[in-house]
Amino acid sequence: MLKKDQFALDKEAWCNLNQPDCSEEDVDIVIFGIPYDKGVSYRGGAAEGPDCLRQNAFTSTPYTEKLQSIEELKVLDAGNFCDAERDEMFAEIEDYVADLVRKGIKFSMVGGDHSVTIPVERGVNKALDEEFGIIHIDAHFDLCDALYGDKLSHGSTERRALEMNNIGGPENLYFIGIRSIEPDEFAFKAKNDIQVKTAYDCFRDSIEFVAADCVAAMSKYDKVYLTFDIDALDPGYAAGTGTPQFGGLTPRMCLTLLETLFRSLNIIGFDIVEVAPALDPSLTAMFAARKLLTEMWGYWAEQMGKLK
Repeated sequence: MLKKDQFALDKEAWCNLNQPDCSEEDVDIVIFGIPYDKGVSYRGGAAEGPDCLRQNAFTSTPYTEKLQSIEELKVLDAGNFCDAERDEMFAEIEDYVADLVRKGIKFSMVGGDHSVTIPVERGVNKALDEEFGIIHIDAHFDLCDALYGDKLSHGSTERRALEMNNIGGPENLYFIGIRSIEPDEFAFKAKNDIQVKTAYDCFRDSIEFVAADCVAAMSKYDKVYLTFDIDALDPGYAAGTGTPQFGGLTPRMCLTLLETLFRSLNIIGFDIVEVAPALDPSLTAMFAARKLLTEMWGYWAEQMGKLK
């Protein structure tokens, strides 16, 4: 079930944008956390991500990097999904997200390892009666059928998405920043046409080219979901994550990419996952996530006419 601590109930949370006395229907954006990291195949710690980000958002200001204000946004921190067995919790998340999407409420989720994106994408799927697109920004494909026997692992996120009725096939998915592949994924990729721009492609072809190509591929869908694994960034910029991969995207590349995607596509929800604060005392991954969250909210504010 969703639970709120004193930080989620504080009106100064999330850059003073939190509206704890409002309902989901009365705000512009709903944000919630999923502090779960038992779907990992390597190092844990991402369960601490939601609360660490939430608590550090008190020291952030409601302004974008272009020095524009998002102060008019109304945000509701719905709290964290926790204290339940995985199947029960995933079912609750799926139903909650489905309700938000049916009501046209934009939402942000903070993980947690990447397995928590599975019930969120299932919720989007449950709410819609049309195909939608998924943009997966990550160092990894997460296309394994299972990792160590777990079909709901953080490495199986988009393989499970391919089983949903509103995801017609690999053409509904677009991967950016990939620079690692598992044997299972290598075999799957050999048999399927996967839309992917590796981290190498992003450097070689330019992030502007990659962003334009993604928009061209995803424009066929009226609704798009975006999932951002913080390890898409090079670990020099986001060290606190469970499975870092050398040679990743730079902060400027990510910000440029997101600007194009949010201004060109109808992104109805997004998540930021795999922030593991204990793995980096400087909290570089958390601060990266905080900046990315603010900027993405800025593009939503612009669409709503609330960017000043």
